[in-house]
Amino acid sequence: MTAMFGSYDVSDRVIVENDSAFAFPTNIPIVSGHVLIAPKRIVEKYEDLSEAERSAIEDLRQKIKHALTTVFAAEGFNYAWNEARIGGQSVPHFHLHVVPRKEGDAGISNYEPREFLYRPGPRPESPDAELVEVANSVRAAL
Repeated sequence: MTAMFGSYDVSDRVIVENDSAFAFPTNIPIVSGHVLIAPKRIVEKYEDLSEAERSAIEDLRQKIKHALTTVFAAEGFNYAWNEARIGGQSVPHFHLHVVPRKEGDAGISNYEPREFLYRPGPRPESPDAELVEVANSVRAAL
């Protein structure tokens, strides 16, 4: 099998695959064991995945999680994907990041979304009325 991740051939790095997806170590890991899981079909967004592809990705996520727990003594995990260039997606091929975490490793361990997503400066807690307005607007769009 030739494993294409966007325009990159990652065949020599494939750890495991199934009918619709494959997993491989990223070339710029946050920590050792940082793995990407991608569908074999090149699609940009999660919504573009078929149910079979979503199921295949989840199957590999569970297998990879077990293996990374064993190999890297992972105590927890970060799972993430980026969407669109503005959202940090550098390869237009959907992929799930699986990052094994343990005490003392590199990277963010105290997750503060505003820092993680590069929102500068403090942001006070939103008033309940504002949050209710947001909830009502989003609910109306459903």
